[in-house]
Amino acid sequence: MTFRFAQIDAFATRAFEGNPAAVMPLDHWLDDTTLQAIAAENNLSETAFLVPDPRGEADFELRWFTPATEVALCGHATLAAGHFVLSQTDFLREYVRFRTRQAGVLEVRYDDHGYAMALPAYAAQRKPLAPVLAGLGLRKATETLWHPAGYGVVVLDDEDAVLAIRPDFALLRAVGDVLNIVTAPGRETDIVSRVFAPGAGIDEDPVTGSAHCVLAPYWADRLGRSRFSAFQASQRGGRVDCEWSGARTILRGRCVTVIEGVFRLD
Repeated sequence: MTFRFAQIDAFATRAFEGNPAAVMPLDHWLDDTTLQAIAAENNLSETAFLVPDPRGEADFELRWFTPATEVALCGHATLAAGHFVLSQTDFLREYVRFRTRQAGVLEVRYDDHGYAMALPAYAAQRKPLAPVLAGLGLRKATETLWHPAGYGVVVLDDEDAVLAIRPDFALLRAVGDVLNIVTAPGRETDIVSRVFAPGAGIDEDPVTGSAHCVLAPYWADRLGRSRFSAFQASQRGGRVDCEWSGARTILRGRCVTVIEGVFRLD
């Protein structure tokens, strides 16, 4: 069997920045073991699989796999999947809609920033996160917050404190499948963040769209405005334009296709 695939840098203006995702369109779902094996072979933070939606509720069904597990929501691979579909010459639409298993119907459309993507908004609540702080090598934080979808947020005073984080990945892995987000006010952007998910097989994620589903409500309230700029300060780095509109988080960014080819299953 052979399958088309593309590797796309999301939240990027050129190759080698942002977060790479593999996008693979399928005619029908393969078994989960095979999907997971493909994602492990790709060895990227996410592989997005697309199948035409038989229900007609959206254009495609969409699932995401890290090298270790299937996830409930992935922002950058959704943006990459939107770029993949909207770049096709036979898909003459301004937007594409994806039906997902746990995050509802998601939309990616053309925008002045490249693409605008509508994701859920998750309002986190204050909660002590001592194991997360220990895994991050921190004794204290300005605030710690938690959302039951598996998002832990650690707020620090400034960008330098975020950049100085040196996690103990074994300790964070013991916390479980949690997206550990560290954030603070930024210097050149309104906010800055870093994201660690060793429980899902990703020590540090380059640019994490789903993390901004939690960051958007928090920072919109703190900044006193619904739209703001963000930078995820990983080694690759990536800029995200964020907007909180109540139940939805709107993320804007660009994508660059860096690889197109054929995946073979003998």
